[in-house]
Amino acid sequence: MTDLHTHSTASDGNLTPSELVRAANSLGMDSIALTDHDTIDGISEAQKEAEKLNINLIPGIELDINWQYKADGTPAHQNCSREFHLLGLGLKTPSPAFLEMLTEIKGERTRRNLLIIEKMRCAGIDADYEELRGITSGNCIGRPHFAQYLIKLGKTRSIQAAFDRFLGKGKPFYIQKTGVDFKRAVCAIHESGALAVLAHPATLYVSWGRLPDILEELKEQGLDGIEAWHPAATERACQRLAAIGKKLDLLITAGSDFHGEKRPGRRLGYTGGGHKIENSFLDKFPYF
Repeated sequence: MTDLHTHSTASDGNLTPSELVRAANSLGMDSIALTDHDTIDGISEAQKEAEKLNINLIPGIELDINWQYKADGTPAHQNCSREFHLLGLGLKTPSPAFLEMLTEIKGERTRRNLLIIEKMRCAGIDADYEELRGITSGNCIGRPHFAQYLIKLGKTRSIQAAFDRFLGKGKPFYIQKTGVDFKRAVCAIHESGALAVLAHPATLYVSWGRLPDILEELKEQGLDGIEAWHPAATERACQRLAAIGKKLDLLITAGSDFHGEKRPGRRLGYTGGGHKIENSFLDKFPYF
């Protein structure tokens, strides 16, 4: 078994990097990719534990992307904006440009978090950023951590309720996140010895008829593969995504997008349709 999309406490998962590797080992997995949001802080710890347990640790990351694309029927000078997530799989030596990008992302994330804190205070909630940081395990603080904080403050009873009432798009404490330019992210990933893979393509929210053209456009700009198999998609959708990806000669990956208890429906080592993620997904990744 393998898993090419997981998260630890370095971002918004429940398990520490070491605990995640031990969980993979307990399931008899041969390899696992750690792909925390916007950070590689957990890689070193995970790598040390993987070496102890003789598991192949694939260093990775998941980045928020802002992408401008040409929409059907629009004049050439008009673009549409699209947001999606991009996996960097197989990071070897992070390049200076890659590390600079992460520093900028961290600064932007802090700016956004402080704005959310200000919105909470304006709503009469006695919110403190240092207190919020105290209840998180990593430095990559995001909306799931704010949801936990709101539960701690007695303002809501669950993470989902926190998003539904306060943190979801259009809700009182929502602040739009600024992602990374797609071409810049791909370049930084490639410079660091990794592959750029579109995470959960269904979240592009485009029609099946339009999707092949968009994926082809992304491939022309450096995309290496797509995560066709993801637990948020139906088995039929995963099959269709895999077929489209193969036709475009894109690598096909599978992941659980495991977060632990925060997303209990996602099982480590399993993906769309409840399928176990076989090692055959690594056949196209010889250097993993």
